[in-house]
Amino acid sequence: MRYLLDTSTYLWFVTADERLNDMARTLLEDSEHEAFLSLVGIWEMAIKSSLGRGLELPSPFDQLVENEIESDRFQLLDITVPYLKRVAALPYHHRDPFDRLLIAQSLAENLPIITNDVAFDHYPIQRVW
Repeated sequence: MRYLLDTSTYLWFVTADERLNDMARTLLEDSEHEAFLSLVGIWEMAIKSSLGRGLELPSPFDQLVENEIESDRFQLLDITVPYLKRVAALPYHHRDPFDRLLIAQSLAENLPIITNDVAFDHYPIQRVW
């Protein structure tokens, strides 16, 4: 199975944070599953870390990219124009621009999203938690 991670899920997994539930952790630890990290999540981490608020990274952003994100553990999902077109057509149940792009990618790629954010439930995607 293939899954898309939201930013919090990714960070909770790489830091072994207790907020990540057992089911999500089990899915991400199973090498039979493919886990995708969107570039939108990396962009979100870069912006929030540069602002110095709202995000605790396990290491400085550049080290996180080199040590975790660029490893073979997660596949990166690019941001492309077709995804942005889907964002433009989404209803505004969720206002966070990063999450809206994740929702569009989930729809386009038919990827369930591993997230604890219940606002994702307003869209015709599969939320795993």
